[in-house]
Amino acid sequence: MRTERPRVLVTGGSIAGPAVAWGLWRAGFAPTLLERATEIRSAGQNVDIRGLGHEVLRRMGMREIVAAAGTGETGTRFLRPDGTTYAAVPVREGRDGPTAELEILRGRLSALLLDATHGEVEHRYGDHLVRVAQDEHGVDVTTAAGRQDRYDLLVIAEGKRSMTRDLVFGADVTYRDLGQYIAYGTIDRGADDDRWWQWLTAPGSRVASLRPDNVGSTRATLAFLAPPMGVNRLDTQAQIRVLRERFAGVGWQTPRILDGFAARPREFYFERAEQVFMPRWSNGRVAIVGDTAWAGPTGMGTTLALLGAHVLAGELARALDQGPTFDPRGAFRAYESFLRPHVEKTQKLPPGVPAVALPKTLWGLKVLHGVHRLAATRVLRAVAERALLTSEPTGLTLPDYPRLRAAA
Repeated sequence: MRTERPRVLVTGGSIAGPAVAWGLWRAGFAPTLLERATEIRSAGQNVDIRGLGHEVLRRMGMREIVAAAGTGETGTRFLRPDGTTYAAVPVREGRDGPTAELEILRGRLSALLLDATHGEVEHRYGDHLVRVAQDEHGVDVTTAAGRQDRYDLLVIAEGKRSMTRDLVFGADVTYRDLGQYIAYGTIDRGADDDRWWQWLTAPGSRVASLRPDNVGSTRATLAFLAPPMGVNRLDTQAQIRVLRERFAGVGWQTPRILDGFAARPREFYFERAEQVFMPRWSNGRVAIVGDTAWAGPTGMGTTLALLGAHVLAGELARALDQGPTFDPRGAFRAYESFLRPHVEKTQKLPPGVPAVALPKTLWGLKVLHGVHRLAATRVLRAVAERALLTSEPTGLTLPDYPRLRAAA
């Protein structure tokens, strides 16, 4: 009979990491959570939970907690350059349009998940792995701070550019460039800011948006199509200069957004849109989950992180219950076999995305406006919701993992 909990190191403290650590503790493991940042990451944009993500949160006993901590976004407005609305899609209970029923700041969701593991999971900050070696029975790790330890399992949940994944999987990762740069930031709330997500598409393949939060500020995004130019590797000041050049003449509130980015450089983030494809999600006693395994700007990242964490922990729970000789490889295979078809459907982008949503010409913009108007009508709204990138593929039933249930 097993007397000690198998030790698991989970690297990454954003969404998938704390979620899988929560499940592993209940499954009978002793997880440790390692985060490179020196403290909890509080920054970040709005994220949403859709489809089976709701069920995962219910099983964790967190569905209503997350709902209570939401941003309060009431819907999405599509704007003309003068700021007037030509189409609007309000939030509907039980349905997920452009604005989902559950919208929350990434940093707030991460904090809630970390709180749920308090007292059960050891949290370590300000360190990361620089060496990983494994054998048939365990994983030996060395951190940048020089700490050496041995675990029964390693779970990597660090994001799309995970260096720990590369230590274990080498060059297996494939990145698909989507031709788009995206800048995110937090700006001061203005007197006219309301609870709607305001979305402006401008000629020249440019997008600007403002979203409400529930902490007294406003979240802003600027995006544009361009070939790879290395802008994401420049310093913040240079990136903002590029944005000022790209968004010159767009009007609306883009000058305010740019000035807001410059005023809060620590909350500014600039990235190249890309997808991550991995031919396998495990190697021996190491598994990957979340953006580390399947990143892509489809709007389903948070939902898939929760879903992947739940299934991975659940399958490991089943393997642990099968007898005194614990072998994680069968659990890893079951996790990937169940989830990969679902992830691949989610990663399959419609032809022309994202370029079709960022038209270059005025004619293309008029066509897009017409599509938005049709999608906002009551008759076609349900059809439009199913066509969204954020619409979760149907036909998936979440397995029942009795151990992964919060106490009533």
